[in-house]
Amino acid sequence: MRIWAQVGKQTMGAPATVGHVCAAAMAGVNVDGAGVTIMAGSTARDVLHTSDRVAADLEEWQLTYGQGPCVDAFTRGGPVIAPDLRSSESLTRWPVFSPAALNSGARAVFALPLQIGAIRLGVLDLYRARPGAMSSYELADALAFADATAMMVIDDAAGLQPDTAELAWQRDDPTAHQVQVHQATGMIIAQLGASAEIAFARLRAYAYAHDRRLGDVARDVVERRLRFEPDSLRESMERDEV
Repeated sequence: MRIWAQVGKQTMGAPATVGHVCAAAMAGVNVDGAGVTIMAGSTARDVLHTSDRVAADLEEWQLTYGQGPCVDAFTRGGPVIAPDLRSSESLTRWPVFSPAALNSGARAVFALPLQIGAIRLGVLDLYRARPGAMSSYELADALAFADATAMMVIDDAAGLQPDTAELAWQRDDPTAHQVQVHQATGMIIAQLGASAEIAFARLRAYAYAHDRRLGDVARDVVERRLRFEPDSLRESMERDEV
């Protein structure tokens, strides 16, 4: 009841959304940002909400590199706590994600699975710009906020339009539109004659190899500036002459 009361304070009388739960979590457990990713296996992932650009970067890096606290939390079904991304443990565990996350402005990440019984829906990621673990009380509340988020998702919160508090950069930044990743994956399936898993792996590998955002690479595929060749590991950039 206390957790839902904090969510209610964020709504200001409006219908509650996942964004309100994230805002309540940020205030309640003393973190700087939050992100929610819905996952259904290795290729089906959607970023449902991010509180700011750093949170969006964290979700994108984990999607692009296939590693990070979010990935581990979903795979293992339990919270994954990274109190200091500069630690040798974090750098060893996530050798690509950790430097990228640090460069984006995050220093600590707390990944909490969204789970109803044995069903895993996704992950609530919380970050701090400073190092440090959560207290036992903060972690307990964070897990309760994750449960509240899972309930919102189950109640079709994922189908709601972004609320009016959505930040302008999320409307203007084309890499924030995750639908392009799915569109690009579908185009690569046709280009390679391969499975969705292979197509997505090639897309992600290209982004990683060229040090680019996954959303930017996906947009190039959708707009036909990038084509994947089925008979070679080579990808060629092609200008659309139409």
